[in-house]
Amino acid sequence: VQLQASGGGLVQAGGSLSLSCAVSGRTISRAAMAWFRQAPGKERQFVAAINGDSGRTYTADSLKGRFTISRDNAKNTFYLQMNNLEREDTAIYYCAAKFAWRFVGAAGERVRYDDWGQGTQVTVSS
Repeated sequence: VQLQASGGGLVQAGGSLSLSCAVSGRTISRAAMAWFRQAPGKERQFVAAINGDSGRTYTADSLKGRFTISRDNAKNTFYLQMNNLEREDTAIYYCAAKFAWRFVGAAGERVRYDDWGQGTQVTVSS
């Protein structure tokens, strides 16, 4: 299984970015998937999760309203749309998946994701 994250870059505060995570080797329609991020000197932080079968999502409370996770099963890819970006959103963003799994509600944050992408850098300038 491979997860390939892309879409990061440099953006001004208030701007938007869309990250993609292309999955190969297994179908995401039977997976729980998530985005995490890690800023320099900080611990990894959960961002959002989605079930591949139902499309139900769970987003960290602090990011609701600005970040949206989605998936396209036909493309075996899931996404993170980030709007109204802030300097504090600067981090490396990682995608992750756990196959043959689904979560309910906030449990999406506690799933032990087995497969991880390489990360994509998001830098927000003021």
